[in-house]
Amino acid sequence: MPPLALGVLASGRGSNLQALLDACETGGFPARVRLVVSDVATAHALERARRRGVEARHVDPKGFPSREAFDRAVTEILREAGVDLVCLAGFMRLLGKAFVAAWPHRIMNIHPALLPAFPGLHVQRKAVEYGVKISGCTVHFVDEGTDTGPIIVQAAVPVLDDDTEESLAARILREEHRIYPQAIRLFAEGRLEVRGRRVMVRGAAGGAAAPAGALVNPS
Repeated sequence: MPPLALGVLASGRGSNLQALLDACETGGFPARVRLVVSDVATAHALERARRRGVEARHVDPKGFPSREAFDRAVTEILREAGVDLVCLAGFMRLLGKAFVAAWPHRIMNIHPALLPAFPGLHVQRKAVEYGVKISGCTVHFVDEGTDTGPIIVQAAVPVLDDDTEESLAARILREEHRIYPQAIRLFAEGRLEVRGRRVMVRGAAGGAAAPAGALVNPS
């Protein structure tokens, strides 16, 4: 069976893209990044892709009359590249209903909080300010809402008394890099089944401690 073809949408530095590129180069990983698309011409994610020989394209939203027209163009680019799964990696544009409908349960996102807590932006700052004791990250399927899609994998990390937004973000980012490839592997192996809001993972173990002290579920 050929590896799953990934299309990655990114707007910034692309650290999660790098984690996916690295995972794809490990033996036995069942996916490959086929294409990277960015709405920002200077996004470092594009350079990361080119260094690995992956096609990288800038699509300027200002060149389209509407968000819907931009979404249609990106959908066509992904389809032409033969993409099987769309992965958001710091993509800072909201996707419209038509785009989501074109890729049912085939768009994943990584979010630096334990959804449904703290959706949206600046979530590490919100976690510190709110005083939560546990935070983390979530890989989920994308639906028409903002960070509301069915949850695939989560990793929890402690929030320390002296944490800042930056120190918590760094601790969470390490887990993002761990669980995003994990979720893609589960998808590629055909082990995910969406039942309403729940994503069932066939053959998964319960939560287990990761090497860095995080709790990841499924392990």
